[in-house]
Amino acid sequence: MSRIRIVVADQAEAIFFDTPSLAARPKEVGRISDPLAHKHDRDLVSDRPGRTYESVGKARHAITRENDPRHQEAVRFARRISCRLDDALHRDEFDELVVVAGPPFLGLMRKELSDQARRRVVHTINKDLVHGSVEALRKHLPESAAELQPA
Repeated sequence: MSRIRIVVADQAEAIFFDTPSLAARPKEVGRISDPLAHKHDRDLVSDRPGRTYESVGKARHAITRENDPRHQEAVRFARRISCRLDDALHRDEFDELVVVAGPPFLGLMRKELSDQARRRVVHTINKDLVHGSVEALRKHLPESAAELQPA
């Protein structure tokens, strides 16, 4: 019998569930949150981006940051989730992994998962269910292993 870990996440919260099968009710085994996800951009950076002149003419414009602060914080949180999953793997807590997150956070999760965790992914669900009930989660899970579709 496989031990399945389900992580349901968005850029502010992640809930970890374990279940012995897809037909069984998942049991919450952990939760982490990112308090910085609810802060305003002005609270995440210390100053405004610099300004520069156009190469032709007298117009000035802001120098854009390669990544905005909210995106950078989401990447850091996805890394924290990945580290938590790696720790659980080292403790041999699960065999298979289901990742549930809405776009675009699911993409960040896929990028930040370690190779070891990525090999355990048996199914992904591209839907934000972090604030839903366990029953809502169960409605989106496949009913059997035959329906699993790896990432």
